[in-house]
Amino acid sequence: MRFQTLLGYGAGFAALWSLIGAVAYATEPEVLAVASFAEANVFGHVVNGESNKLVVLVENKSDRDITLENIAGSFHSTEGNKLVKNITAQALKLPLIQGAKLSLPYAVHSEFKPGDVRLNLWLEHTADGQKYRVTAYDSVVTVVEPEGSIFDIKLWITYLIVLGLVGAAGYYTYLTLFPEQAKKIRKAPAVSAPVGPVTATGAGGYQEEWIPEHHLKKPKAKKTKSGTAATSGEETSGAELSGAEGRKRKGKK
Repeated sequence: MRFQTLLGYGAGFAALWSLIGAVAYATEPEVLAVASFAEANVFGHVVNGESNKLVVLVENKSDRDITLENIAGSFHSTEGNKLVKNITAQALKLPLIQGAKLSLPYAVHSEFKPGDVRLNLWLEHTADGQKYRVTAYDSVVTVVEPEGSIFDIKLWITYLIVLGLVGAAGYYTYLTLFPEQAKKIRKAPAVSAPVGPVTATGAGGYQEEWIPEHHLKKPKAKKTKSGTAATSGEETSGAELSGAEGRKRKGKK
């Protein structure tokens, strides 16, 4: 009787131990996963049409070996957390022993309207046949358009079209607000009259405007004894005439 009692106690103790072990292994192993954007992307912007790189750091803090299955994620709206789009999962199938760390690259693609969205990333792993999910990133990010290049032809065409529209609008506004000034500008400029006397430039002709001023001054006229005015050139001829007249008077006497 005593033997049967001891046997019953042993069976119960074994069952309890197995149950404790099963419960212990049924609990989720402690695995840490943290995702962050690359150092070049300080503000965590998600650029449309580009591969936005992240780094996922995984650490197995449990006392069991695990297998990393995949990294996946999704975009959600900031209001109501509504699902916008799922991100393609990246398969891993990598074993990670207890206490080990591993750094994994990951990239997300976006084709959304610029603005804020919530990005959620997670890591899936298995331990003892059970699958678990660990959140690696859950935060609001900003979707932006890629920066334009100076060699982008489409961008230059867009700029030219915008400048043309702005110029046309400005000209129309000018005509509307200042119609009188616009009419004056449209009139042909009047031909200015020539300054100074104009003379023929044919054979023997000259233009006074090209002659120095001191050469254009006429000699002053001087009065003779007879009372008539004579120029300096005529002064000599007048003196000669007066001498001839004196000689004639002497001959008569």
